[in-house]
Amino acid sequence: MKNETPQHSEKKTEKTPWHSFSISEVLERLESDTKGLSASEADSRLEKYGPNELPQTKGRSALMRFLAQFNNVLIYLLLAAAVITGLLAEWLDMGVILGVVLVNAMIGFIQEGKAEKSLDSIRNMLSPSAVVLRDGKKKEIEAKELVPGDVILLNAGDKIPADIRLFKSRDLQIEEAALTGESVPVEKDTEPVDKDDSLGDRSSMAFSGTMVAYGQGRGLVVGTGSDTEIGRISEMLSDVETLTTPLLKQLGRFGNILSVAIIAMAGVTFAFGYFFQGFAPGEMFMAAVGLAVAAIPEGLPAIVTITLAIGVQRMAKRNAIIRHLPAVETLGSVSVICTDKTGTLTRNEMTVQTLRTRDRTVTLSGVGYAPEGDFQLDDEKFDPRQEKGPILDLLRFGLLCNEAEVTKTDGNWKAQGAPTESALITAALKAGLDQEEENDQYERLDAIPFSSEQKFMATLHRHSESGGLIILKGAPEKVLERCSTQRTEDGDESLDPSFWEDEEQKIASKGQRLLGLAIRPLDNGQDKLNMDDVAEGFIFLGLYGIIDPPRDEAVQAAEKLIGDCESMEDCDSAGIRVKMITGDHVVTATAIGLQLGIGDGKTALTGKDIESMSDEQLQEQIPDVDIFARVSPEHKLRIVTALQAKDKIVAMTGDGVNDAPALKRADVGVAMGQSGTEAAKESSDMVLADDNFASIANAVEEGRTVYDNIKKAILFILPTNGGQALVVIAAIFLGIGAAGAGGEFALPISPPQILWINMVTAVSLALALAFEPAESNVMRRPPRKADEPLVSRFLLWRISFVSLLLTIGALGHYVYMLGGNASQDLAATVAINTLVFGQVCYLFNSRFIFESSMRLTAFTGSTAVLWSILVLAVLQLGFTYAPPMQFLFRTEAVDLTTWLRIFVFGVVLFLLVEGEKYLMRRYTDAR
Repeated sequence: MKNETPQHSEKKTEKTPWHSFSISEVLERLESDTKGLSASEADSRLEKYGPNELPQTKGRSALMRFLAQFNNVLIYLLLAAAVITGLLAEWLDMGVILGVVLVNAMIGFIQEGKAEKSLDSIRNMLSPSAVVLRDGKKKEIEAKELVPGDVILLNAGDKIPADIRLFKSRDLQIEEAALTGESVPVEKDTEPVDKDDSLGDRSSMAFSGTMVAYGQGRGLVVGTGSDTEIGRISEMLSDVETLTTPLLKQLGRFGNILSVAIIAMAGVTFAFGYFFQGFAPGEMFMAAVGLAVAAIPEGLPAIVTITLAIGVQRMAKRNAIIRHLPAVETLGSVSVICTDKTGTLTRNEMTVQTLRTRDRTVTLSGVGYAPEGDFQLDDEKFDPRQEKGPILDLLRFGLLCNEAEVTKTDGNWKAQGAPTESALITAALKAGLDQEEENDQYERLDAIPFSSEQKFMATLHRHSESGGLIILKGAPEKVLERCSTQRTEDGDESLDPSFWEDEEQKIASKGQRLLGLAIRPLDNGQDKLNMDDVAEGFIFLGLYGIIDPPRDEAVQAAEKLIGDCESMEDCDSAGIRVKMITGDHVVTATAIGLQLGIGDGKTALTGKDIESMSDEQLQEQIPDVDIFARVSPEHKLRIVTALQAKDKIVAMTGDGVNDAPALKRADVGVAMGQSGTEAAKESSDMVLADDNFASIANAVEEGRTVYDNIKKAILFILPTNGGQALVVIAAIFLGIGAAGAGGEFALPISPPQILWINMVTAVSLALALAFEPAESNVMRRPPRKADEPLVSRFLLWRISFVSLLLTIGALGHYVYMLGGNASQDLAATVAINTLVFGQVCYLFNSRFIFESSMRLTAFTGSTAVLWSILVLAVLQLGFTYAPPMQFLFRTEAVDLTTWLRIFVFGVVLFLLVEGEKYLMRRYTDAR
């Protein structure tokens, strides 16, 4: 896989800015008209431009993908170990090792096959059919037959089949969240916009793969197939190469170093025994093979895989579904999280937070559509029903001039209708108003529905006591221009437009969307409503400030990740930088970011800013910017690659097809499980089942725990291999050994016995470390550096120190037994059990890498550790006393006195390692 960060290349071809052209210019360039193409012309263009489909990309064959799983240095080491055990006629051990290799390969093969479905997911977003004008008549055709110049008719509920320049729009609103990230449907019109406007601001365009939410429209096809915005994303996705994970890089480097070291040690040992000790070449060859078998950690890849798999299970319980196994660990090294706003950091439930009348500013607590929360006036509780003033009027008439409903279903409050209108209902319900009762009292007679052109809606009501009433609700500027008076606590007075302009700016600066509301009482018995009735004479009641608020748990998660750090090195949190990347407006984004502790509320970059920057300029600015707004798919991809160029490990969240390229490029792509498109999910490494940012923080914690446990497993396994290898080397260099059955030089531990130790300690003791819980400080340390070696100098020292202790104990006990006239087989059996019991005691040391294990929880805090020791005891007793095992491995029974010496050695080893930990902690504190 590619490790270099690709530079942002110049655009291959300048895309035609159809959104900036007038209708007449578009018609001229397409050589079409508003009555559509003729059938013959459409056939001719179909032959010229090709079908309206995304191109198929040819992936690797299943065989090549399967064989690629073996291209790993640790797999080579495992295969070498299998060959060696085969040469030793240890067929069972060879079968176990080959089984581990095949299981690893199958896991990788299956996961990679799932990843290659992402392009198919994008293709499936295209509409299967379209209604067009051909020869001046309406005709439904397959979407793949569309050509540039076709006239398409759009209605509510239609999936848009191509990129379209609109020339007719009647209250047209299009849901573009999957493409632009815009949180609410976008109002469309036919007027050209600026050439440099971002995708979300191109109101004269409708894009392939999006959905008509409301209204009707007509437009000219200006892009089909790969020439659409979704086609460009598909092309970007196929061009993006994923990066290998930090763990795989580290295992690769570690495997290379280990393989060279093993070969070198075996060669030196062979040469010394042959040239200086005078041993026979055949004896030294088998000794070198035994050394290689001792040094290869056969169980390590299996332990790594199992530890990752356990991490997957733990994350699934915390709503994070892992699709690619290595992503578990990569989460633990993430230094930057790029997150979407809507639905991830926020609830995706619009909420009224501000009510502004001429005399009062009231704030509302509570979030979402549940009518739970208080009204606050000057930091004190306020009851609109007792006041019966403009605030209550604002709430009541906002409830009446409304097409939405908020109901409680199965214990949950849900909204039906436009999110902003649902927010008004919830605000009224919080004040104790009842929607059904209010509608009964104020009977609705007629309505003018909301239109994107007028930007308001109006309703006509009749009340039994107060008579007729028109309620007007919409964009504040549109409502204010129809008002002549404003309501105060003391009555109605002349309108003060400058006051309301100032108030609008104050509320908007908080990232809140604004709605104005006005009323006009009627004396006559009018029962119909027309545009003349809403032209003038209204009383302005006030403003609503509405926002999609941050999730409470997202605020806590951001604090957990970011904390209050002056530097990444001196941090009382996870030390992870969180960057918000959204298609929403910059004011809204910065306001939400400020509430979450993301950014400073001032600094932000927009898509236009990014477009004007070179890669180098973006890389220079990106460390200091945490808010990115109105961005396109290319911008998201550039942001991720710029961060990676700064040696950051990047997690990227997203839910739309526009996020897919950046999700694929990121070190960890995180898709939304509930609101996410299939394209986003298939491009990701992890899916959030609850669409909640807090689940990312939980996943980071689990990822760090997984990496800690992998380090603990390595720290535990390698001294076993090191101790065995040193026993072989020391025996040859010191000439320590006994005559075998044929009189030849015999090693203290034979290759089959070495394999036994390696396998039983790996499948029992080392496996227990995969279940270790998170350490107390796991989320109070900065992310590890991307280039940090898997085995640091400190870990290398610990491995060497424990290997030496194990060697001294095993070889010393072996020599002691030979000195007491014990047989070679008995001495070897004692040496093996000394090594294994030393490992049992060292397991308790390994549960905490730096912290002390001189506490009760180190011995009783993990049932997995206790079970693993029990399993090992059964296996080792069978190895020592069962006649079939004595025959296979040439072992003999050990007496109680010898077991006591083995026990004392284990306790001494545990205490010595704890002493080393204590000295290392003091040394670290002193520094």
